[in-house]
Amino acid sequence: MDRTGTPLIEMRDISVSFGGIKAVDRVSVDLYPGEVVGLLGHNGAGKSTLIKCLSGAYRKDAGQIFVDGVEVDIQNPRDAREYNIETIYQTLALADNLDAAANLFLGRELTTKLGFVDDGRMEAETRKIFARLNPNFRKFKAPVSALSGGQRQSVAIARAVYFNARVLIMDEPTAALGPQETQMVADLIKELKKQGLGIFLIDHDVHAVKKLCDRAAVMKNGELVGVVKVDEVTEDDILGMIILGKKPDHLAA
Repeated sequence: MDRTGTPLIEMRDISVSFGGIKAVDRVSVDLYPGEVVGLLGHNGAGKSTLIKCLSGAYRKDAGQIFVDGVEVDIQNPRDAREYNIETIYQTLALADNLDAAANLFLGRELTTKLGFVDDGRMEAETRKIFARLNPNFRKFKAPVSALSGGQRQSVAIARAVYFNARVLIMDEPTAALGPQETQMVADLIKELKKQGLGIFLIDHDVHAVKKLCDRAAVMKNGELVGVVKVDEVTEDDILGMIILGKKPDHLAA
């Protein structure tokens, strides 16, 4: 993929402290259209704290965030959404008793001219977005509690994409999924890439990162160990970065 233009997102020299302890120390990472960048590291490495500055959940203490080359000030999740940055948390934040369409439009329901909720139009729009993202999805009438893990991921992703997300932050999207469900999520991610979205993928699973990501950014003790192209490294190379805190010898120069 082409990384010669302007990044969708550039986080430059980001620092965050909690009670005098630096959780993130001058970390820089970027993301291009149609790219998946994996964020890896042990618990406490700083990857989630870094990305929460982009989602608006945390305020950075220092550094800059650029969207399409323009510096922005993201103070809360509403600001992030205004820049078309959406977060899909591991919990997915779905209403289990409602169907896919009701979840897609939850809090942003479509209404008729008389002000009533327009269920028919919401279902039609839901079917359209699923035709783009996951044509095999059929359970439009079922409550999401009856859906599989991969199908629930589909609903959360469809909601973000319908409302014009250009950047997705995904928190361990294949955790606790079986092989078939994991493949469903992988196919969704490939489709999002084709459509030009950029994805930050927070994960502990090096195998998943190798399979799904274009680049991997590894953090340790709040600092950036390095960013590597996944096709230039092995899983052991990435594990070495996580454990030892240094890039592989053949990329260290």
